[in-house]
Parts: sequence; C-alpha cells; structure tokens
Amino acid sequence: MTSTLEHTNISVASEAMETKSSIYICLFSLWFLCFIIINLVSSALSSTWYDDHISQRESNADENFKFPKNFLFGTASSAYQYEGAYLTDGKTLSNWDVFTSIPGKIADGSQAKVAVDHYHRYPEDLDLMEELGVNSYRLSLSWARILPKGRFGDVNMAGIDHYNIMINDIVKRGIEPFVTLTHYDIPQELEFRYQSWLNPQIREDFEHYAEICFRYFGDRVKFWATFNEPNVQVIMGYRKGTYPPSRCSKTFGNCTRGDSEIEPLVAAHNIIRSHLAAVNLYRTKFQEQQRGKIGIVMNTIWFEPVSDSLADRLAAERAQAFFFTWFLDPVVFGRYPREMQEILGKDLPEFTKDDLKSSKNGLDFIGINQYTSRYAKDCLHSACEPGQGGSRAEGFVNANALKDGLPLGEQTGVNWFTIYPQGMEEMLMYATKRYRNIPLYVTENGFGENSTGVMLNDYRRVKFMSNYLDALKRAMRKGADVRGYFTWSLLDNFEWISGYTIRFGMYHVDFDTQERTPRLSAFWYKNFIFQHRAQSKNDDA
Repeated sequence: MTSTLEHTNISVASEAMETKSSIYICLFSLWFLCFIIINLVSSALSSTWYDDHISQRESNADENFKFPKNFLFGTASSAYQYEGAYLTDGKTLSNWDVFTSIPGKIADGSQAKVAVDHYHRYPEDLDLMEELGVNSYRLSLSWARILPKGRFGDVNMAGIDHYNIMINDIVKRGIEPFVTLTHYDIPQELEFRYQSWLNPQIREDFEHYAEICFRYFGDRVKFWATFNEPNVQVIMGYRKGTYPPSRCSKTFGNCTRGDSEIEPLVAAHNIIRSHLAAVNLYRTKFQEQQRGKIGIVMNTIWFEPVSDSLADRLAAERAQAFFFTWFLDPVVFGRYPREMQEILGKDLPEFTKDDLKSSKNGLDFIGINQYTSRYAKDCLHSACEPGQGGSRAEGFVNANALKDGLPLGEQTGVNWFTIYPQGMEEMLMYATKRYRNIPLYVTENGFGENSTGVMLNDYRRVKFMSNYLDALKRAMRKGADVRGYFTWSLLDNFEWISGYTIRFGMYHVDFDTQERTPRLSAFWYKNFIFQHRAQSKNDDA
C-alpha cells in the first residue's frame, strides 16, 4: 500500500544553519503544544475503543518498555510511487506505466511519470530521514529500470549505476537498506510476451532478475524481500481487475477478459514458485558470503468474527486462509491452507518436488504490512447479499461485513481503511503462533487522509502511529519476535488507483513544486525514536 524536514537547497553557510536550527526549534515547540492539545481534545474526537487504547498506551509507558538496541526504525517507499524518471536512463515501460495511461483507471486521472521525483531528489530525501533519526530505509527497485526487456535483453547498466550510487549514499549515512525486488511493478515486456504471472516462464525471469540484484547490490543490502503484497497484487489484478493486467470475470468487475475463479490461483502459484526460486538461489550462491536475510512482505488484515457464532468464527479463519496464509503456508509448510484445499480442491495448482524441497527453508523473516481490520461473516452456511465477497473463490466469506451497520474500527474517509489498533497486536500474534515465531518486521503501517489541503497539523496520524506502536509493543511483550517498524510513508506520493487523492506522508509534498514540508507526525516520530534510543544508551551506561 499499499504505499516517504524540509526539501530545499539549504546553504551550508553558518548563518543559514543557525536559521534552520531556529526554525526546527520553533517547529518542535509547535509540535509539543499541538500534542498537548491532542490529548486534551481526544475524548471529543475519538471513538470509545480509541480512548481505551490511549489509556493502554499510558499504562504501557509506565512499564518502561524498551525496544532492542538493533531494532530497525524506518520509513517505507516503492519505486513506482516515488521515483518518477518515467523513461530516464534506459528504463522502459512497466505494467503500471501502461495501466495508468488508460483513461478511467486512476481516480484523478494522474500518472507517476514524475511522482515525487525521488530518482533525482533522493539525496535530499535521505537528509530528511537522517534528520528523523531512522536507521533503516525500505525501498524497492524498478525491474524495468534494471532489465528493460526481462531476460530477453541486456542489463541496463545506467539503472545499476543509479541504484549503486543511491545504496552507497544510504549506507554512508548509517541507514540500513531494506530492499524489495518488486513492489507491484514489472517490465511490460513480460506481459506482452507471455501474460506475465499467468505463465510459468515468469519464474525464470524473476530468478534472473533476482540474481542480478544480489550480484550487484548484495554486498551492502542485508535485507531482501522478494515481493511486496502479492496477495493484493493477485486479488486486484486477476480477481477484481482494478490493478494491471486488469483481468476478471464479469461478475467480479468491469473487465474485457479474465477468469476471477481460476486466474488468481494460477498467478499466485507462479509468484510463490518465483519466490522459492529466488530464495533457493540466494541461499546457494550468495547468502554465505553476503550474510543477508531474505523474506517476503504480505498485506495483512485482522478479521474479527461479526458474531460469536461458530460459523462466523470459522469464516474469520477462512478469510485469513484466502488472503494471508494463502501465500505463506506454501512457503513455510509446503502446502496450501487446509481451508483452501477443502473448498477449491483440484482447482489449486500443485507444487513440484523441487518446490517442496525449497519450501523447507523458504524465508528468514515475514514482512507485515498492517493498516486495517474488518469483520468477517459466514457465507457458507448463511445467506449473503450478492456482491458482498461470499463466492467460492473468496472462501464463502463476506470479509467486509458490518456490525450494527458499522465496520470494525474508526472510519477515516478512505473507503478501505478503518482504524483498529488492536488489529496490529492480533495480527502479529497470529503470525507468531502460526509460523513458529519466525522473525517479523512491520514493513508498512501508516495513516492516509483524503487530499483536501496541506494538513500540517496531522494529529490523527500522530494518534494512529502512537496507538499502533503501542499495539506492536504489546505483541512483543507476549513473545512476538518483531525486529523492525517502517512507517508508510516519509512523503505523500502516488497512491496507486487513488492517484494523488490520498496522502500518507509525514511530509507534505507540493506536487507542482516538489517542495517537502514536515507535518506534526514527522516531529513526533523523530521524538519517539530519540526517546527509545536514549533508553537503550542509558541501559548501556
């Protein structure tokens, strides 16, 4: 998320530096005043469970929780949403370049040809990260920039050089690069040639791409994620048809081609096999020398049963099977979830013996992107209204149900996004128990608002981050091996089919001038990191 103080050319003269310092002092004072106001008016602005979590946060603070010294605090981004540089330095069209050029696909009709121009402005954005005090930066690489024609063409050395220089700059600043190989975007060439994820050939392309990245960048990159949110990519691209390649059945969306019952299963299977191939390659050729870790990043939704009935409790479990464990069970256990096998039967593709051999060592960590939670309602033994998600392909679950006319959590104005901090704790504990305490990283978590102004006093984002971090700490106290937290996002950016209509950034971006301006949340996050670092230093003293 899908979807990172100031970004101007500041003189290095001492007089200018003094002015800058004064500005930050004033802004910090403003932040502190706003923070007090937030807490004074919270009861009037929040729902009951939000206030409950405020009190829990205060109780947690009394326990003096300390993050481990090597805990990663970072921000997250993706190549397509940030870079811009549309066809610069040898890059060719990606699937998202083509998709966004089709009228009606993006809410505001926009594209990411410039986005936030991170390709050219990354040094200044790294300055912002350094000012925040983060020790890690999660980014993705543009496959179409490195291999414009996939394995059917040459490596684009201009793209390699760009990422080498950028990674060197990241590392030089004491920031750990946390790199995703593909964050939804792939070379359009692969779609033209053989329909990309619907064809087993893509496993060869992905393995080839991964090898080039490991070879050129792996001496400095110690954290690799193969895919970002493949569950969202498959559901939106092949079931609902709202992401590229825009394939679906007529009953699921407005597409001219596709099969929403079968094609998501095929695409997911090829993604899982591609992940296993890349991990096996890394283990056998690179990991011993480079000493890095490799995993996968999943979108997560905590599903709460809409009632206490057995049917709805089983529906909540099926919702996880058809969304989250769909991809992870094969990687960890070598098989699809039992719930999927029972409902889909022979429609589920089968793994080869080599796949199963690779799955025994299929990842070093799981990336958890956690934003929202939902009610789940049974549609297997109960009647569901048409169009509510209760199909066989979705496990006979209405995974967006209402209770007493309301969704789970506080509504935000963004249609898919409600605030339910407890969902973070529940999701982390669910992953911990199911996957035998494999290390977890919260690779995305953030608050989005409709783009109606600059919104520098983003008190709701501050409350969101505070409450979700408290939930993360509660999960860690219970035994979850969480080793990092990345907020989405440093900057406002291109938010996929929402275009520029939703803003997730701790820094406001003027998309006309590309000026970055810090919001209240940037100062809050900086102070949060500083306080926890200070605690660690005091422990060492």
